[in-house]
Amino acid sequence: MSRSERKRVKRRKRRRWKFLLFAIALVLLAGGVYFYMIFQDVRTTVNQDLHESVTSINTEETKEKVENKEPLNILLLGVDERENDVGRSDTMIVMTLDPNNNQMQMVSIPRDTRVEIAGDGRVTRINHAYAYGGSDMAVDTVENFLDIDLDYYIRVNMEGLSQVVDAVGGVTVQNDMAFTSGNFTFKEGEIELDGDEALGFVRMRKNDPNGDLGRNERQREVIQGIISKGARLDAVNKIGNIMDVLGDNVSTNMQFDDMRRLVTNYRSARKNTSTYQMSGDGQMVNGMYLIFMPEQEIQETHDKIVDFGSKS
Repeated sequence: MSRSERKRVKRRKRRRWKFLLFAIALVLLAGGVYFYMIFQDVRTTVNQDLHESVTSINTEETKEKVENKEPLNILLLGVDERENDVGRSDTMIVMTLDPNNNQMQMVSIPRDTRVEIAGDGRVTRINHAYAYGGSDMAVDTVENFLDIDLDYYIRVNMEGLSQVVDAVGGVTVQNDMAFTSGNFTFKEGEIELDGDEALGFVRMRKNDPNGDLGRNERQREVIQGIISKGARLDAVNKIGNIMDVLGDNVSTNMQFDDMRRLVTNYRSARKNTSTYQMSGDGQMVNGMYLIFMPEQEIQETHDKIVDFGSKS
């Protein structure tokens, strides 16, 4: 092969490599634009539609905890908000994230727990706190009751739970007993749930021998299922729909940057999950069913939350 022919071959190879690199660059650029658009849409939805500040949480202290990867306490409120009714927080779970030991804990507070409502003074069911003073009063009441500091809260309208489950593509849960609720029949063991099924699954209480305690366990199962699905890489393709649903049904004191830091620093916490259900003595008082929590139970629950992460 002559020198001129060798030069032509080299030029053709260089052109092919240039074309290939150009094609790769276009793909990366398109992907970058796509993810940037997603990023901006998510930021706007979180900061404008989801964010709702509360005065009872010190955000500066929380930011410092996040930077140091210290355990965080998040109050999950499941509220039935219907037309002409402010609703009550029938689901109250304190979720503690400990990234250093790759663990997460969920502590359920029964809705009928007898407490003094912070800032109000009435002694009644803990789920009335939200009805009397919204998320702020609910956060204050839980903090006072358990003598803990909460870092974030997330309020979910239970009427929209089915939309959230559908948005992540359904959830997988472990069901401890077979039962029928409305039009749905749930077998024992691992089951897949769509949105409507998940709502029926978490709302059943009267036919459960454990009553509200059993329902709380099913609620924790669905929450874990949503977290697991939302953390998967393929959830990126559904992020637009997920954010639309969350914007309509979720409020939180987190802003977008707070969520981003949590994803970065606390993602590993979901690897190992433990749960706890507070229990006390149920009594009828003036026609209202109340659960009286023994001081020992309150103290032990306080210790579970405050000491979580300090023992590896």
